[in-house]
Amino acid sequence: MCDMKELKCPRCGNVFSVDEADYALILNQVRNSEFEAELERRTQELNRQKQAEQSALEERLKQLYTQRLGENKLAIAERDGKIENLNRQLQEVAENTRLQMDVVLAQKEREIADLKNAVSQNDSKRDLALMEERNKAKDVLHAQQTRIAELENQVKSAVDAARLRESELKERYELQLKEKQTLVDFYKDMKAKLSTKMVGESLEVHCSTEFNKVRASMYPDAYFEKDNDARGGSKGDFIFRDYADGIEYVSIMFEMKNEMDETATKHKNEDFFAKLDKDRNEKGCEYAVLVSLLEPESELYNEGIVDVSYRYPKMYVVRPQFFMPIVSLLTQASRKSIEYKRQLALARQQSVDVTNFENKLLEFKDKFGRNYRLASEKFAKAIEEIDKSIDHLQKIKDALIGSENNLRLANDKVEDLSIKKLTRGNPTMKAKFEEAGFSESMETGEGE
Repeated sequence: MCDMKELKCPRCGNVFSVDEADYALILNQVRNSEFEAELERRTQELNRQKQAEQSALEERLKQLYTQRLGENKLAIAERDGKIENLNRQLQEVAENTRLQMDVVLAQKEREIADLKNAVSQNDSKRDLALMEERNKAKDVLHAQQTRIAELENQVKSAVDAARLRESELKERYELQLKEKQTLVDFYKDMKAKLSTKMVGESLEVHCSTEFNKVRASMYPDAYFEKDNDARGGSKGDFIFRDYADGIEYVSIMFEMKNEMDETATKHKNEDFFAKLDKDRNEKGCEYAVLVSLLEPESELYNEGIVDVSYRYPKMYVVRPQFFMPIVSLLTQASRKSIEYKRQLALARQQSVDVTNFENKLLEFKDKFGRNYRLASEKFAKAIEEIDKSIDHLQKIKDALIGSENNLRLANDKVEDLSIKKLTRGNPTMKAKFEEAGFSESMETGEGE
């Protein structure tokens, strides 16, 4: 069996045995380049110290021997000088000198032995110090290895915790992203469906229900029914007419278009403009409105009331939630012309020349339409700001105020219009109104 070495753990104090191979492996782990360099440096220092001490000792012995030799030579010289008269004492002196030399040599031998003992002790101390340094180096290395192992465990724990945290955050954010996407899909679907609340509820039923909610309070004399007259080859969905004192002042042809999500062929709003304009003209309606859920992703149609009069006159496209606002906007704008329509009906009953009168009225209506278009754009802008965010209420207010100003300008133009201005340059009309008793009002500018 191989020789076993006993090692003691500096931390727990347990003693365990290892064979030569394991002991050599441990020594190889302990020994590194820095330890070997330090050990070599210490060994060289001790060797240099030992050599210096030995050189000093030899130098002292040499100096002592040289000193003694010089003294002896001096004594010999003196004896030679006195050899003549000291021949009788030569033997005694020589004997004494010999004895003294023996004593000195013995003493020097004792000093050399003492110096050798001192050097031997220094060697032992050096070996002991070297052993202590090795043990200290072993302890430091073991402590460093233990600390490295602890740090590696801490790093591994931190990495595992970070990975676990990363996984949790990733799962959480994926869940939040999924919830947000679901919410976005919901709002997209809701925006596409807009005010159609009940599953299976048609757009026509929805608009009819919305109008009937306010019919009694806001439009007690209005006509709002389905268009069942298809004599011209086609018909719209709903016709709206409202009256004041028996005079029709506004009429709107409505077309409602919806489309299921699974429909293979998707229609566009402009596909129905020509038919709607034809139905409006055949039924004698002033305005045409397409209430549409088509093109649900279109930013243009999702913003609010869209004026498409650049394609067909007095035609608008709205989403279902703007059905009642467009009715209200058109009726309020048209109420301003009730008095003029009454005067126009009176003038036609009297069979007067109304050519210029109608031209001026058309001119006024064009100007009024311009102001109305501006008001509609402001209103659409306000609706757009409402859709974007409730934080934009101030912008909506400004847009509505702009719309009110345009309507006020239109109203001012209406109030500024008089029979006198309308009959200016028209002697036939002027004479007829004078015969009818309007001469005083024509002078004062009132009575329109």
